Amino acid sequence: MSQVNLESIAVQLHSENSRDRMLALASLKNVPAEQAAPLIRQAIHDKNLQIRSMAVFAMGLKPDAESFDILIKLLISDPDYGIRADAAGALGYLEDPRAFETLVHVFYEDTDWLVRFSAAVSLGNLKDPRAHDVLVQALKSDEVVIQQAAIAAIGEIGDLEALDNILEFAQASDWLVRQRLAEALGNLPSPKSESALRYLEKDAHFQVSEAACVSLQRLSA
Repeated sequence: MSQVNLESIAVQLHSENSRDRMLALASLKNVPAEQAAPLIRQAIHDKNLQIRSMAVFAMGLKPDAESFDILIKLLISDPDYGIRADAAGALGYLEDPRAFETLVHVFYEDTDWLVRFSAAVSLGNLKDPRAHDVLVQALKSDEVVIQQAAIAAIGEIGDLEALDNILEFAQASDWLVRQRLAEALGNLPSPKSESALRYLEKDAHFQVSEAACVSLQRLSA
């Protein structure tokens, strides 16, 4: 993209019209990260919450050297739970192991379930085996979506030590939980996993049975 166009986007990001600012952010999709990141940062404190959310999420997709520290600060201290959740998710996209301690802290300490959900998902993205304890704890959450995130993250990490913990969800009433389990088991090679997948392959919900079939194929490959 030419410098002229980037300058035009920079001007558009300061438009009084929120639609213009949103379109300017969207137009950075195909701009290289080193050029897009400074422009994205102009919008992380926008007065429009939707634009802020877009910008924070985009920082995970178009990062530069400053992105990590900014996202950590937003995750810890932003007053809006949606922005904190976006920051947690963006840190997962960065796959930077330095985020591990902060994500764990936020999972235990943040009062909003959406932030804890995003933190659990991102711990899976980091693929750090140290997440075992926090993810097993997340399985005990009263929020079903956090259970789903923890199961998926355990699969992402390939945490065989947590296999027995997630197998307890093979008969969960929520089919999405069973689907996440079927998907996760495909990354956890074990006779127990294969046995559970044979069971889930017969699940009444087609998306669960389909996920189990795919995971069995992955394990046998």
